[in-house]
Amino acid sequence: MQNIFSQIKGDRAIWAIATLLAIFSFLPVYSAASNLADYGEGGNTFSFFIKHFVHLSLGFAIMFAVHKIPYKYFKGLSMILIPIVLVLLLITILQGSTNSEGTNTSRWINIPVVNMSFQTSTLAAVVLMVYVARYLSKIRDKAISFKETIIPLWMPVFLILILILPANLSTTAIIFTMVIMLTFIGGYPTKYLLVILGTGIMALVLFVMVAKAFPEAMPNRVDTWMSRIENFTDKADTKEDYQIQRSKTAIASGGIFGLGPGKSPTKYLLPQSSSDFIFAIIIEEYGLAGGLFLLVLYSWLLFRIVIVSQKADTIFGKLLVLGVGLPIVFQALINMAVAVELFPVTGQTLPLISSGGTSIWMTCLAIGIILSVSAKRQEIKESEIFEGDNPLDILSETI
Repeated sequence: MQNIFSQIKGDRAIWAIATLLAIFSFLPVYSAASNLADYGEGGNTFSFFIKHFVHLSLGFAIMFAVHKIPYKYFKGLSMILIPIVLVLLLITILQGSTNSEGTNTSRWINIPVVNMSFQTSTLAAVVLMVYVARYLSKIRDKAISFKETIIPLWMPVFLILILILPANLSTTAIIFTMVIMLTFIGGYPTKYLLVILGTGIMALVLFVMVAKAFPEAMPNRVDTWMSRIENFTDKADTKEDYQIQRSKTAIASGGIFGLGPGKSPTKYLLPQSSSDFIFAIIIEEYGLAGGLFLLVLYSWLLFRIVIVSQKADTIFGKLLVLGVGLPIVFQALINMAVAVELFPVTGQTLPLISSGGTSIWMTCLAIGIILSVSAKRQEIKESEIFEGDNPLDILSETI
């Protein structure tokens, strides 16, 4: 066991946060999956527990493997993976189908060999953030024109967003927001960013107009978006906002300490109770205390991400940590905000808590990248100690 822990490098606090989130997730997922088990597994909830355990185990294996890779190699890997991601997104949208309810399901790519599906947009998000961090570090402190950045920086961004947008507006919006935030932090000229923002808004308006003109091309997608926004702004109860109403019912039932593990009655009535709306089930079963516990963990994660970024030894390392780390916390806050009706329904999961293999794996991939940057800093400090530097001075730098 001691030998295993000796192989774990990087920020120990981030390892602890990820582990706490994973451990905490088991009971809520096991409880919230009851409604799915009644319909799909003949009441066998334990199968969902096992599936979640397998997803997390594979996720932590990915995290461990990735954190062993020197982060400098992610520069080249991002350039190789961008065209691969574009192909996967294209395949995903082409093989997408429409289910019995008329909803477009072009978000997952089916892998028949292992009988599973994979949400390619989540992989695209991580790869794109690494790619943007690489480019920003390359042009740092250089005088550039907007024209010079269109093809190497913005073309991959907009190609990926265009391929994700038809099936998933919320993911597109989150990725675009995170890219804008990272480019701003990375010192990209503000006047150029305003041009990109305007272009993005115009492209979205154009897409909505085209989708309205040819509704058979993307069944129900634009109507779904408009309905969610209208339900959010219109506080009157309607049939369309039943998810939010049931989510608020679960939260109101929780009180300070909740009804107790597995005792949520709303989980049988709330769709996506083990994924998109698991935060509502957590508060119902564990109360305000459980919700605050999660908020503290994600806030702690954000703090450690900033610390690791500040201590990174290169500009690429600093931007890389923020690029893959901030979206994790941002997605968590959006998921919580949706559950309490501070944000329209988006379909975003709660990182490392919600069920779903792709979300868990890509979150672990991003955390593994952060730990890789942190491990490099740790390696540098260890080499300084070995070369005879004062250990007390080095220790003071880590506090």
